Amino acid sequence: MAANQHYEWLKQRNWPAVEDSMLDSDRDLDLLKRKYKERDEHGRLPHHWLAAKAQTHTHTLAFVSVRSICYNLQALTTRDNKGETPIDIASRSGACAEIIGLLSLTPEEVRSLGWKGMARLYAPVAYWRSEMVKWIRSRSYADCHKFIDEHDDELVREVLKYDNSELLLAVACESQIYSDSLVFLALRMIHRYPLSLSAEDPDHSETALQWAQLPEFDACNEIQKILSLDPTHITSTPFPTLLLHYLPAKYHEIYAPYNTVCQFLRLTVSPHDNAELGEQSKADLPVGEHLAIRILYDLNHSMSLGYAIGGQILSFLKPDPS
Repeated sequence: MAANQHYEWLKQRNWPAVEDSMLDSDRDLDLLKRKYKERDEHGRLPHHWLAAKAQTHTHTLAFVSVRSICYNLQALTTRDNKGETPIDIASRSGACAEIIGLLSLTPEEVRSLGWKGMARLYAPVAYWRSEMVKWIRSRSYADCHKFIDEHDDELVREVLKYDNSELLLAVACESQIYSDSLVFLALRMIHRYPLSLSAEDPDHSETALQWAQLPEFDACNEIQKILSLDPTHITSTPFPTLLLHYLPAKYHEIYAPYNTVCQFLRLTVSPHDNAELGEQSKADLPVGEHLAIRILYDLNHSMSLGYAIGGQILSFLKPDPS
């Protein structure tokens, strides 16, 4: 029976090596597909070994699993010499829930989902990393901002961390032309994951700043300044302060409405509710939330109206524009 290096990587849980092979710019796609249709002496495809070794979920494992199924849809129902399919082995060996779910798909369901649909469901971090790289290279920064705006912080942070902070390296290599949207994106990225500034490219041991300074990339000065910041400085500096320093126009665009509403409330809300709130409760609340609660007390003649207006103000006062 035929065998190939992928079997060894999968048996060793060396998911990064498999991923590198799948993403290699010089890869032979037809050859890769053939490798994922080859059986070993046990009648197993690479998918069977992946199923046997997938107890601990990682984003790289998820990507490798989705990609391997794209190379051979019929592997999902292929039995080895013991009559087991990949899902049989995954269930018996205690594979993680994500891989159980993926290997439970039928070939027909995979065809219906396609690569993008399957990746978004079962390898979202790798999927969005790939999308972000494409947007950065095409300077489609509005799409990048939309992704950050519409997804929870945990997913965004994992995408920024993935593959040793590859996204910040992409920004470093694709930032020759200045734009406010580009600088805003860089600030949002390092604010969400400051350690990306010190992450080194695994092949060349260079940080994003070092990539940006190379003659072949020569990132604009504004991006080089941002990439030269220290992670501890980012961690200890509020995002509005960073934004005011590097993009004052954007700062005023975002925070002027916030400051205007806060000033309006300070000037117009009566002080009679101070005793009702209590000093301890006031001290524990952020300014925006405290002001929203004061609105509720001042509108106690119509509590339904009070909660409606207070809730709207609270949601307005507490956005996370970073």
